[in-house]
Amino acid sequence: MAEITAALIKELRETSGAGMMDCKKALTENNGDLEAAIDWLRTKGLAAAAKKAGRVAAEGLVGIAALDGKGAVVEVNSETDFVSRNETFQGFVKDVAELALLGNDELDKLQGASYPNTDHSVADQLTQLISTIGENMNLRRVKLLSVDKGIVATYMHNATVPGLGKIGVIIALESEGDHAKLEAFGRQLAMHIAATNPQSVSKDDLDPDAIEREREVLSQQAKDSGKPDDIIAKMVEGRLRKFYEEVCLLDQTFVIDGESKVAKAVEAAGKEAGAGITVTGFARFALGEGIEKKSDDFAAEVAAVAGS
Repeated sequence: MAEITAALIKELRETSGAGMMDCKKALTENNGDLEAAIDWLRTKGLAAAAKKAGRVAAEGLVGIAALDGKGAVVEVNSETDFVSRNETFQGFVKDVAELALLGNDELDKLQGASYPNTDHSVADQLTQLISTIGENMNLRRVKLLSVDKGIVATYMHNATVPGLGKIGVIIALESEGDHAKLEAFGRQLAMHIAATNPQSVSKDDLDPDAIEREREVLSQQAKDSGKPDDIIAKMVEGRLRKFYEEVCLLDQTFVIDGESKVAKAVEAAGKEAGAGITVTGFARFALGEGIEKKSDDFAAEVAAVAGS
């Protein structure tokens, strides 16, 4: 019998788009013959995923999970919103979010993690799901947060089912305060983040390039006013403070009461919980953000077909 090498399995996987274990089985069943293995996969419906790989997947679900001071959020995309109501797909997203809690905080690690109750990886399970459901899918991103003392709170906006939806937020609060009160306040903060989409916790951890770009724009706007340089400098700094209030979580106005700064709300919540609170990080995943969606002109498509 021909030797089934890792290189041969890799080549078949790249050619067919099928899962690693399926490729190994196909080669074993066909004595290492690559072409025969491809045909074998096709007859089993396992090579279909490769044909779908180029199609845009911007729908799907965001999933969140939290346990014992850890919280994870993942995004798994599909081609249509219809798939987000598929129970098998929902189960996959839930499982992936829970696997992220185990320390699989990078995409490569998560894709290579063992999928529960199977002998293959998350990536291979996704390939099988593509073949079964019939749409291109993509495990796009993952974020894991943890605290030594305190909680990681979660919030899912307009949840499809518990833990799954379109906008998922996790936020880490370091504190020795009462857990129940921290959870309640953490959920409020997560709801705030879902609504306002801040870029950072504070200006100290805001991307320096983002600050510099904003400063350049504001400087040019101020110069166009024709005012003296000393006045321009004050104008720029004043407008930068306004910028921080828009993009930095602690500088924003808390949406829950519409009056306090988030920093003041954190301080008050710490007193209520019996110990100070430090916001150490957050993540907000909105489904499909940043993905360029194809815009089809249906009328033009019909006309083109009719004219052909």
